Amino acid sequence: MSLLPSSPLIDQVLRTVARRYRLPPFADAPDQTPNASPSTALAIAIEQARRAVARGEVPPESVKRLFVEALARLIHEARRAQSGDPVFQAMVLRHRAAQVQEYASLSVHADQDRRSIHATVNAIAHPGKQQRILPGPQRDALTQLHAYASSSSWSELHDAARRLLRMPEIANESSVGRGLSRLLDSPALERLQRLDALASDDLVRQYRSLWDRHGPRPGSSSAVAQGAASQKRGAAVEALAAQALEALARRLNETAGGRASYRVVTSMRAPPSLPASSERAKTEWDVVLLGRANADDEAAVWDVCLLVEAKASVDAATTDLSRLLRGLRLLAHADEDIAYSFETRQGKVRLRGASLRALTTDEAGLTKAVLYCCDAPAETSPRLLGAASRMQLLSAQASLEFASALADGQHADPQNLEPVWHQLLASPRWRAVLHQYPMLRQVRDLMVHTEDLLAAIDGVAEDS
Repeated sequence: MSLLPSSPLIDQVLRTVARRYRLPPFADAPDQTPNASPSTALAIAIEQARRAVARGEVPPESVKRLFVEALARLIHEARRAQSGDPVFQAMVLRHRAAQVQEYASLSVHADQDRRSIHATVNAIAHPGKQQRILPGPQRDALTQLHAYASSSSWSELHDAARRLLRMPEIANESSVGRGLSRLLDSPALERLQRLDALASDDLVRQYRSLWDRHGPRPGSSSAVAQGAASQKRGAAVEALAAQALEALARRLNETAGGRASYRVVTSMRAPPSLPASSERAKTEWDVVLLGRANADDEAAVWDVCLLVEAKASVDAATTDLSRLLRGLRLLAHADEDIAYSFETRQGKVRLRGASLRALTTDEAGLTKAVLYCCDAPAETSPRLLGAASRMQLLSAQASLEFASALADGQHADPQNLEPVWHQLLASPRWRAVLHQYPMLRQVRDLMVHTEDLLAAIDGVAEDS
């Protein structure tokens, strides 16, 4: 049995901390949304549909009409040249132009193809291998071959490989000859050459320009810098959350007579010994408040009191929630009679299986055990339609066809968007969109600003 009961002080902090990210009351009636933005009107229609389905009813025609008209307005809005959505515009361009479709398809595998070609070229012409060859035409040609691969000059690489294969010196180097033949016959090299050829097409250039407006290309120096800045920001939020929980742990230890009954760990990683699959589940927890479950200092065992995830934005938390829920289910599969060893930045800690098994994913359980911490300002008008749901609505086949008709100067009837409505109600692939508002509400209910958390802890300390 745990020597540590549930702490009223922790319960009071969770009950009193300000929830500045919480959503306002839901506008339920369609006649409340005549001036609402397309995104807000869509969120309201989707939530009305979800509630009707939950009651076993067919959503009324008025809700379907609100949905298709709002989706049509969202598409018009996303198509605007300056203020629209460049990602959606790129998708529409890909939908309309065969060469852009081909370019986008080839781009998906481009990184893997590059790695494959580099591996093949290194097996033939790595600088270390070149040193074993006497100076002369063959070594110069291998140097050039390696340079073309390094600079992603695929057509030049292909031509250089053909020239090398015709050199008399290669006839006595069967392994090099086989490697060159493999390179010339490689589908990966053919795809990369085709990708280069398509890159000069005007519509492909427009497609790439739209993606560049969205953000830096993967692997570019700008993308690396952006990723580093994002990682730094996330680490800063995590540090603030850890400081707040450290303050809470100190206050708890004071109430426990100065005994080290509580501690904080960061980057707590679930062990593979947990008897459940970790696929797509959160296995690393940013900040965790632990409570001592036994009195043995030599073999201390701890209980989980509070799990905190640090996020730089509400959107980041929204997309994380499903992983978090799977992570909780993974922990809850623990054997209650076993103490599991978790790695943390502070070293190994042993957690009581019964404590892990008590974690639940129902609303009441989450409210008592989980917080999302953020340092972003709360929006004056929170978005009711999540970014992922919005993009799935825009990328539906019917939405792309509707936008393509508009781009071609044709009449586009909003009723042509009804297939998206039917998918929303019937397709398992659309379940997350249908349930997007409860998920968004749940995430925002669990989210607190780091300053508010610290203020709640200080307030509890003053009241004690």
